[in-house]
Amino acid sequence: MCNLYRMTKATAEVANLFNAKLGSVGNFATEVYPGYPGLVVAGGELRSMVWGFPLVLKGKNGQPLKPKPVNNARADKLDGLMWRYSFAERRCLIPVSAFAEAEGEKGAKTRTWFTLLDQEVFAVAGLWRDAPEWGPAYTMVMTEACQHVADVHDRMPVILKREDWADWLDGAPDDAGLLCRPYPELMVAERTGESWVRR
Repeated sequence: MCNLYRMTKATAEVANLFNAKLGSVGNFATEVYPGYPGLVVAGGELRSMVWGFPLVLKGKNGQPLKPKPVNNARADKLDGLMWRYSFAERRCLIPVSAFAEAEGEKGAKTRTWFTLLDQEVFAVAGLWRDAPEWGPAYTMVMTEACQHVADVHDRMPVILKREDWADWLDGAPDDAGLLCRPYPELMVAERTGESWVRR
């Protein structure tokens, strides 16, 4: 599952690429982690939202704990209660320059970054909703890994080709569901010595 990605382009450039109005983008980091803001395209607008739908857990005494961001939605679980209405009514595009997966032995995992050979920014399928805890929040849709990712992780984000963006955003749920498949073209893996966990 994806718990880290990069978005390195300027917001105006991204809005132009996605033919979207530049909305309220606020501050966001180049590297995006769950629970922090990232950019999404929704309703024809590029805007920032928190990465992860809030899941409120309860402590031993029944008191609610700090919400946990659920930042990945499995494509085969989109009919579940947490995702169903967002999948039917609130799909979005997540602009991404690269996504990372952890690779290596436990306690010594490093970052392996995946990019597309011919695109500096690509679109990942997302869902969004207004959350009382955080305001607008989004999650990435995940599917089975393609051959370029499978030796690192068994799942990957749903990467959408440009010609499929409109169908993901506005098509019927059944048609959008057919787009949740492993990316069929070449991807580049960059293995690094960067520790997965930054101390």
